Amino acid sequence: MDIWDQNKLLLFIAFVIPGFIGLKVYELLFPGPPRDSSKQVIDAIAISCFNYALLLWPITAIESSPLRLSNPAAYSAFYVFVLLLAPIIWAFAYKWFRLQPFIQKILPHPGNPWDYVFGNLRPYWIVVTLKDGTKLGGKYDSLSLSSTSGTTERLFLEEAWIINDKGGFERKKNNTAGTLIMCHDVSSVEFFHLTYPHDNEQSKQENQA
Repeated sequence: MDIWDQNKLLLFIAFVIPGFIGLKVYELLFPGPPRDSSKQVIDAIAISCFNYALLLWPITAIESSPLRLSNPAAYSAFYVFVLLLAPIIWAFAYKWFRLQPFIQKILPHPGNPWDYVFGNLRPYWIVVTLKDGTKLGGKYDSLSLSSTSGTTERLFLEEAWIINDKGGFERKKNNTAGTLIMCHDVSSVEFFHLTYPHDNEQSKQENQA
């Protein structure tokens, strides 16, 4: 089969490319285990058909109008939207739909706890307990990074802090450049709102004054 035959190439572009775009955008929004692209062809075709079903009315209107001859640039721009941009819009719309509270009561959350927490991009103080009982503490902020669940889960904390005997943050380690944690060694991860440890003491002193 010659895929470069013009008719076959047009069919490939029309019924596979929009679906693949939608799938890849959704995978970015809700990361998961890597999937073989060759096994996603049927899903891509189904999503492409769904795309055309949603856009059936505007496609019919455009094809029954003289736009193709009177304004080829606008005609081409419309199909660029249909093939490339609309699948992205549907992926974001589907994400919004799946995260609605009333849908959560019916369907499970499409992500997982790791991606849910770190996908919010919020800063935290974090205490990581390793399987041998060792505790590692640090600041997770704009220079920190977490991997997605589709890969080996790793966590980079931009600052390493010393954890005292009571489990609190005592002080930042001297010359810290961060901590890289391989999460297959992790037993638990504890999160705290990002306020500096001395802030609470300062607030108490101000209130007493």
